Amino acid sequence: MAANRRVTTRQVARLLRRCLNQGQAVEIASLGVFTRGAEGIEFRAEQRPKVFLAYGAEDAEVVDRIRLALLESGFQTWMDRHALMPGQNWPRAIEGAIRTADFFVACLSGRSVGKRGTFQSELRYALDCARSLPLDDLFFLPVRLEECSVPARISEQWQYVDLFPEFAAGMERLIAAIRKEVARRRG
Repeated sequence: MAANRRVTTRQVARLLRRCLNQGQAVEIASLGVFTRGAEGIEFRAEQRPKVFLAYGAEDAEVVDRIRLALLESGFQTWMDRHALMPGQNWPRAIEGAIRTADFFVACLSGRSVGKRGTFQSELRYALDCARSLPLDDLFFLPVRLEECSVPARISEQWQYVDLFPEFAAGMERLIAAIRKEVARRRG
């Protein structure tokens, strides 16, 4: 078994410089992109709002459609099956991604709301994160993927959007809500 090795800032800088010297852009997720420009190394910070997608594994196919619609609308998405790297401590990575997300989309279905596991802990953690935000901030966005009950703790406080029977209409409402909130925050 290989021992964990701490990477120094100097080593990261060397790797970054080597890639840039080879003409490659270097993107660091949720941070931005480094490129070599006329005046040396340039950095373009990530400006797209980050949307965390929480879902039950059985709903991955429809949540991939949500992810693509959000990406096409100019948002950055975080979905475990696309973001987690081999060997990564996924509980810690998921909590970090929720904590740093601009929005948390809870994808509710008959399968996800009734089962135990990661999805439930993601919901609870996101609700805890939402409690520390200003009252007017939009963060926790429940969406129903199909006809299903919404947990009382959610339905008592948050309006949800249905992505059925018209997926496109539901996505328009979700995207409009996120855009409106982004504009308000940038005020």
